[in-house]
Amino acid sequence: MPNLKSSKKRMQLSALAKGRNRSERARIRTAIKNVRQATSAEVGEARLREAVALLDRAATKRLYPPNRVGHLKGALTKFVRALAA
Repeated sequence: MPNLKSSKKRMQLSALAKGRNRSERARIRTAIKNVRQATSAEVGEARLREAVALLDRAATKRLYPPNRVGHLKGALTKFVRALAA
């Protein structure tokens, strides 16, 4: 348990940030699952746009490494294109 006032504050703030990060990662995981569950190209495209927006925001905020986000976006795009074919 921290003794300094600033250490206590940092502990509280990091707990808040942890909760925010967990929530945002859960939203991203759900969006990715929704894309992969798409059965038609139209639905897949709509869900892909939503997932890509969330992933780009996560890369900007460093929730995920940018290269990982690029990899995920490419894999999801490849999946949706396969639905259209």
